[in-house]
Amino acid sequence: MSPIQHHRCTRHLASFCPLSRLASASLLLFALVPMTQAQDAVTLTPVSVHGTYDQSDRVNNPDLAPSVGKTGTKLEDLPASVQVIPRALMSEQGATMLRDVVANASGINAGDQDSKGYFDHFLIRGLNAQIYSDGFSDGDQLSGLSHSLNGVERVEILEGPGSALFGSGPPGGTINIVHYAPASIFHYGASLQYGSFGSLTNSDYVTGPTGVNGLDYRVDASFSHVDGFRDLHSHDYEVRPAVRWLWGNHITDVALDARNIHETPDSYGIIYFDGQPLRHVSINALYSSPFTSAHSDFVRPTLSDQWAVSDALTINNRLSYLHRTLDAVVNGDSASTKVTNGEVVSRQLRQQDDSSDSVDYQFEPVWKFFTGSVHHTLLTGFEYQNQRLSTERSTADLPNIIDAFAPVPPETSLADVAFKCDAKHSCDDDRLRANYYGVYATDQVDVTDAFKLRAGVRQDWWDTSLTPRITVPGRFGTDGKPLLAGVEDSRNDAPLSWNIGALYKVFSWMSPYVGVSRSHLANFNSENTQNGVGAPESALQYEAGLKFDWFDDRLVLNTAAFDVKRDHVAAATTINGVEAVVFDSQKTRGTEASLDAALTDQWHLLANVTSQDATITDNPQGISSVGHRPQGAPNFLGNLWTTYRFPIAGIAGFRIGGGVNYQDKSYSDLTNVNGIPSSVVWNGLLGYQAAVWGVDVNLRNLTNRRYFVAANGAGALVGEPRSAFVSVHADL
Repeated sequence: MSPIQHHRCTRHLASFCPLSRLASASLLLFALVPMTQAQDAVTLTPVSVHGTYDQSDRVNNPDLAPSVGKTGTKLEDLPASVQVIPRALMSEQGATMLRDVVANASGINAGDQDSKGYFDHFLIRGLNAQIYSDGFSDGDQLSGLSHSLNGVERVEILEGPGSALFGSGPPGGTINIVHYAPASIFHYGASLQYGSFGSLTNSDYVTGPTGVNGLDYRVDASFSHVDGFRDLHSHDYEVRPAVRWLWGNHITDVALDARNIHETPDSYGIIYFDGQPLRHVSINALYSSPFTSAHSDFVRPTLSDQWAVSDALTINNRLSYLHRTLDAVVNGDSASTKVTNGEVVSRQLRQQDDSSDSVDYQFEPVWKFFTGSVHHTLLTGFEYQNQRLSTERSTADLPNIIDAFAPVPPETSLADVAFKCDAKHSCDDDRLRANYYGVYATDQVDVTDAFKLRAGVRQDWWDTSLTPRITVPGRFGTDGKPLLAGVEDSRNDAPLSWNIGALYKVFSWMSPYVGVSRSHLANFNSENTQNGVGAPESALQYEAGLKFDWFDDRLVLNTAAFDVKRDHVAAATTINGVEAVVFDSQKTRGTEASLDAALTDQWHLLANVTSQDATITDNPQGISSVGHRPQGAPNFLGNLWTTYRFPIAGIAGFRIGGGVNYQDKSYSDLTNVNGIPSSVVWNGLLGYQAAVWGVDVNLRNLTNRRYFVAANGAGALVGEPRSAFVSVHADL
């Protein structure tokens, strides 16, 4: 059966396919889990079902082939740590944003440098992670986006360097958001969530055939508004129309992702004092200016075509164009902002206007063949990216807050401040350009049914340049020369990335694996231009693990030990009262484990733990920081979530659940002077699921603990107090 025939078989499930048993299971999941697995029947890698228990909320489903691997390899055969967060689990937890669900995977926490409190920044294994959407990068990873779950089927997380597949990428890992594909069966659905702090989120979708043979459509739309417990209001409008056309031996997908996002930045959070956030102030205490704002527009059309040339060759052509804007007024996140004699001093305000355009084209033939008895799935590829970024910013000094324990920011409007651009005020007016070319290959080798090899290599050619439009005193390029208006600062690099790994199924229930990978990250973003166009970052990871699978996938345990070293890391710091960037080297060693257990047909449990030691190994611009921990990297992380389904008076569909998230202490910058304490947050769930509708009540921070999400330079981002959210959803 060819890939196209297989796909059509899964689309027309009723009575035409040898996969009818899987079809019946998928339709049952559609009936029972609204807005979660209704589309599994039309995906290229449908969720398998073993026995009677539901796999739709499994993070470590061994039979799932994540798209982040690009070779259609199942999780159980990948010599790497990959976890998949499905929609059913997101809905169960009342999640509406990406940041709500990443804790379901091991080793991930929010934070990192330039986490201003209004977009997603994550660390994996104590190192930077990058976010992709259906295999396409968001672009500038430092001035990021807040990602909703509009139309999202699953979130795939590859831990460790992934440059051999994705090109320029950070060493921590890759987070790939995968959207639902259009279906050939007409159905539609909606959900509405209302909760604490004026939170309202509405999501709707409709999908089905167009009437044109082989052409299906889907439209996902979402609206959200939040007042915020610290009066940090936000709203988000998103729409994503998509069509899928099956013609000849092709599957062609066209989608448009459009977003309009308004948020209120809070880079200060609670200001540090004596090494930690002020203790004796309300969690509603605001040190940020009352008029801070961030507005982003995001438009990305994408086109992809999968051409099954033969049983041995499939050619993927993929094209994306991305236009992003960011207009922000945000307080400067400088360690100089602190409490002195009861006052908050050295406060600043940044005004920033960014606009970026990027084109990404990927050409990927995938070959399947044998050499003797050895089976190969060989991914080959060429990628071209063109990125253009315009960034303008200036900085204003702000008056002191007289009483740090009862803060009232004196400034009331932008008319009260004067923006400056000089050696003591961070500023720029830059144009950045990048052309990336890459050729790559990854071979997934089935030496035997038990022995799997995977090897990949990628050669990139990066041409990056920065052209300042103004001369700012104190700005110097990497060659030590001043950055002058109209004078281009550029560099060309040709990094080679690679990975190799092996997995062996010693028993049907145990598979040890090992892997080594080298990655590179281009220094191309709007934050690091103070030093011109710097050399790329590089990273080297060693990983070894054991994958366990007992009782026909009911109990899955994955473990790993890792050692990652990264060089020429751009790290935020403060020099002479001015926000700056230095380049250092870091290393992380650690172990992690992830448990996914269907204890009974009704009882499901997820748990993960990570122990890691992240340290600065070299910093020529700050020798005293050597041996310290990088910003935002805790020593220990642990998460648990469990649900139990049960009937009442013979009526099935009721469920109860809960979980706990633990995060160890982490520091605000390379000096390790300030940090946030460890935290334990308990959550709960009560719900009912009928055939085509359901209702859930999600309870967060049950003990009303005062905790902090991330350690910024000047202060700590505050976690939500006790809260409740009611969600109603239906599929018809």
